[in-house]
Amino acid sequence: LKNIIYRCDDFVVNDTKLGLVQKVREHLQNLENSAFTSDRHRKRKLLENSSLNSKLLKVNGSTTALCATGLRNLGNTCFMNAILQSLSNIQQFCCYFKELPAVELRNGKTAGRRTYHTRSQGDNNVSLVEEFRKTLCALWQGSQTAFSPESLFYVVWKIMPNFRGYQQQDAHEFMRYLLDHLHLELQGGFNGVSRSVILQENSNLSASNKCCINGASTVVTAIFGGILQNEVNCLICGTESRKFDPFLDLSLDIPSQFRNKRTKNQESGPMCTLRDCLRSFTDLEELDETELYMCHKCKKKQKSTKKFWIQKLPKVLCLHLKRFHWTAYLRNKVDTYVEFPLRGLDMKCYLLEPENSGPESCLYDLVAVVVHHGSGVGSGHYTAYAAHEGRWFHFNDSTVTLTDEETVGKAKAYILFYVERQAKPGAEKL
Repeated sequence: LKNIIYRCDDFVVNDTKLGLVQKVREHLQNLENSAFTSDRHRKRKLLENSSLNSKLLKVNGSTTALCATGLRNLGNTCFMNAILQSLSNIQQFCCYFKELPAVELRNGKTAGRRTYHTRSQGDNNVSLVEEFRKTLCALWQGSQTAFSPESLFYVVWKIMPNFRGYQQQDAHEFMRYLLDHLHLELQGGFNGVSRSVILQENSNLSASNKCCINGASTVVTAIFGGILQNEVNCLICGTESRKFDPFLDLSLDIPSQFRNKRTKNQESGPMCTLRDCLRSFTDLEELDETELYMCHKCKKKQKSTKKFWIQKLPKVLCLHLKRFHWTAYLRNKVDTYVEFPLRGLDMKCYLLEPENSGPESCLYDLVAVVVHHGSGVGSGHYTAYAAHEGRWFHFNDSTVTLTDEETVGKAKAYILFYVERQAKPGAEKL
């Protein structure tokens, strides 16, 4: 210590002790570096193992790669990611787009080549169909853990002004806009051949499965298209009016008696089920004073009743639970848990002519669920569960994890996608 001379913020060591002190200092530094390096390697190994475990799974005793790919969040784009992941797991719909040929968009050097046409914008420099196709192709290749849908989002901004910016959007509203614009663009010409002609040549989508909405049929209406019969009766003279309305999805109210029940065990009494919501949608309803019906026989607006029947079921039944309701000042969320079946949803009792349907044609199995986490439409977060080759996955933007049916069944569903069950002998109704 006598040989060490202290200064304000440093010290100088006598030459006779310099070597010893330097060795002690280097030894302490080495120990510190060693501990830091070891800790860093340990954390890296844990992350690698976790990543490896999440990308590998056991199937029939053998290990296989998890080929699902996440979608990067580009700034509150979870609403878009959840819908894209859901649609990518509807096989017949997804395969149609993936099998379309790649297209060169028309600009200076590529003028004259085949091109998609966006009728709503008159702009053939962007193609929603092409970017949608490329996104679907990227999602199940297994070559990357996450894909960035920047090009698709750019086209969405260009042709769907409602979704410009980085604020949170409603996933159901986005799905409707997306399907509508895909439907419109697919009606345009393709290398001189109408899209509807290409659709007719697809043996898997026969004419009996088509439902025309806004023009010629496309894969959108062939897969999601159904038909409702809207029946209105005048309560004064009894005149009945019937109208047929095509639909791509059904928006269901959660019955008011269940709206305060947030979890399975919160209150005693019956639990809200998907059947309750469907029954509320199709039951006979007396219209209130603000919805008086213009009776052609009475020649004035009268009180009336309304009832919906399903005249034709789609191949993929999309059910939207109306969780967001406007109040005087804001939009509230109905956080009620709604029990839904994973298999064997029977829609026969809602059909206009159930006797004309086959024993299996009205049964549907769940393929995807979109969930909204949070308290309001302008905030919160969207994720999706979807089934692929017999396994359930949870899609949370860039993160994709394996999950089980029990977890899926506990989700507070916002949008449910059911696929028509193929006829199988001895199929059990649940």
